[in-house]
Amino acid sequence: MTERQMASTERSLRIQADDDLKSMFVGTVMRKIKSRTWKKQRYFRLQEDCMTIWYKSKKAGNAHSTFSVGDVEAVREGHQSEVLLSIADEFPPDRCFTLVFRGRRGNLDLVAESAGEAQSWIKGIRKLIDNLENMGQREKLDQWICDWFKKADKNRDGQMNFKEVRNLLKMMNVDMNEHHALRLFTEYSADGQKLTLQDLKDFLQEEQLHKDGVQQYALKLIEHYEPSDTAKMLQAMTFDGFLMYLSSSEGSIFNPTMVDLYQDMTQPLCHYFISSSHNTYLLEDQIRGHSSVEGYIRALKRGCRCVEVDCWDGPNGEPIVYHGHTFTSKIFFKDVVNVLGNYAFKASQYPVILSIENHCSVEQQKVMAQHLTQILGDKLLKSPLDGKIPNVLPSPEDLKGKILLKGKKMGGLENSMNGVVDPSMGEVSDEEETAEIDDDHHRNDSVRHRLKKSKQRLSKELSDCVVYCKSVHFSSFKHSQIHSKFYEISSFTESKARKHIREAGSEFVLHNTRQLSRVYPSGLRTDSSNFNPQDMWNAGCQIVALNFQTAGVEMDLNDGLFSQNGHCGYILKPTFMRNTDERFDPENPQNRDGYNPLSLSVQIISGQQLPKVNIKEGSIIDPLVRVEIHGVPLDQAKQETRYIDNNGFNPVWHDMLQFTIHVPELALVRFVVEDYDKTSKNDFVGQFTLPFLCMQPGYRHIHLLSKDGTSIPPSSLFVHVRITKLT
Repeated sequence: MTERQMASTERSLRIQADDDLKSMFVGTVMRKIKSRTWKKQRYFRLQEDCMTIWYKSKKAGNAHSTFSVGDVEAVREGHQSEVLLSIADEFPPDRCFTLVFRGRRGNLDLVAESAGEAQSWIKGIRKLIDNLENMGQREKLDQWICDWFKKADKNRDGQMNFKEVRNLLKMMNVDMNEHHALRLFTEYSADGQKLTLQDLKDFLQEEQLHKDGVQQYALKLIEHYEPSDTAKMLQAMTFDGFLMYLSSSEGSIFNPTMVDLYQDMTQPLCHYFISSSHNTYLLEDQIRGHSSVEGYIRALKRGCRCVEVDCWDGPNGEPIVYHGHTFTSKIFFKDVVNVLGNYAFKASQYPVILSIENHCSVEQQKVMAQHLTQILGDKLLKSPLDGKIPNVLPSPEDLKGKILLKGKKMGGLENSMNGVVDPSMGEVSDEEETAEIDDDHHRNDSVRHRLKKSKQRLSKELSDCVVYCKSVHFSSFKHSQIHSKFYEISSFTESKARKHIREAGSEFVLHNTRQLSRVYPSGLRTDSSNFNPQDMWNAGCQIVALNFQTAGVEMDLNDGLFSQNGHCGYILKPTFMRNTDERFDPENPQNRDGYNPLSLSVQIISGQQLPKVNIKEGSIIDPLVRVEIHGVPLDQAKQETRYIDNNGFNPVWHDMLQFTIHVPELALVRFVVEDYDKTSKNDFVGQFTLPFLCMQPGYRHIHLLSKDGTSIPPSSLFVHVRITKLT
């Protein structure tokens, strides 16, 4: 038995002997809470696989439900959700807990019969999550096969007859015929060959394009991934070890050296792309959607560094947050600030910008300032660093652990430092984010809503909370170049931003070398859909605000860009977008200094264990792979493989796709798997998006993500990547 197998067995035995898990195996009656009035008893039990939690109503005959421990991201103790806070007077915190699911799935709020039972479930689920996270790729595959086996073993005798095997293959997404059964056998049977140390070095140098320290790297791979102790002693790698290496993070398409923090974080704030959310409080659409502090928790935990609040006068002198003039529900501003204080720096230590759209009276603005100051304390930046006014923005490194307010301000930073503020400055122009119908599609002025401008009184207390992010109206690039201060920030609707990019792209890029710009979705996107953020990044816009609650290609791109550099929410812009002496035009990238286009060749070799998208019995996917390039207009491209009939288990393509990349520094590559349908739109199966510069060449695995951006192990693609200079 290998060390890895021994560790796996030991972990399994330890789990089964655990007192908390024994209690979970027996089962517990708990209350499932949806609101103050919806509180129903459910019987919860951990299944024997230690992966599935089963629950049903106490009433006989009702259908049961299940969820996987792998879908649970975290367990929160006590009254740490809006629902549990609403019943805090009824149930003590030591009996309450919340299961937070991955992706956009709603939380599960539970109340146990006793504090002891609550602790058993809280500690037990955390142990199971920890166990799952410590599994290797091989163990995950074993678990996946075991799960399917249990589903197919209908009579629960631990053995499988021919009918059950056929059903298993169908459920696992592979159609059974003689030819394919033979292919499966030959593909997965051991051939007895080994890679010597020299063979492995040759492979790493010639195929994976490793250059330095290859011998040490090869020895490290053998030590880490080879399951055979005999092969290790011979400094060799068996086929099993080779497969484990290819499916590991070392064999991933994403360069592991770029997953952790690797960029210079000491540049001015305006030199970074910043992960940003729009109307963060909304979990659904912009008209009737549910407002919740959960939106802030989810965004911050995903590394978002700029969140938004729409503030309005509320009851009893307490400001509220909601999407004004709509039917969206309302939450208190102070609850948002509390969440900010608790979650701002869990995913990243770099600064959080709180973008305030302020519709409150002066009296309630004072209350807002009071909440910000009292709840956030030293985390709230209220004065320039070191008490000095520089001529550039401070860096993310300088601002670690700080929350910056973005909003209107009386006068400038210089005035507030001198303590001199003209009382007349308390009246500022207020710009509401109202619907702007895109100029490209509607030329008729009669249907175009203009920005409503009104004079609004501003409280000095709230004004004083704004330091480096003073919101100002944008007039023109020429006006900004002459009059703007480094601490001023302008907001653009997506249509206005596109217009500026078309008409003066290089000027927009230059503007963004000196100060921050924010771009937000059109007011017409009442369904909370998103615009393509790539267009705005191409112009150097830092704060590109997206509806985080809405899955799709736009959020895939956002997640892809910010998946590097430690998921810290800040990505250093390319040099040509930080240098005021350069004139980069995203519409004409060939004209820039250092223009070196690259050729990208991707061979899509095969897929492994692709998930079923249609739950209809007997339905098996016909997968195809599309590779998309997102970048400057000249780089936008997509190509796809042919589709493979009835095989989601191990489809083989060997199709070659080729692209030219003109601006590699801005390009993102998105791999999409779809289920081909000749009569209707293809169904989405999985995707993975990453920055072009984070790609590793050679034979690589791509571990696919769901529509929500969560992992779906062990689903993957096997590809060969080659990047060369265009001659």
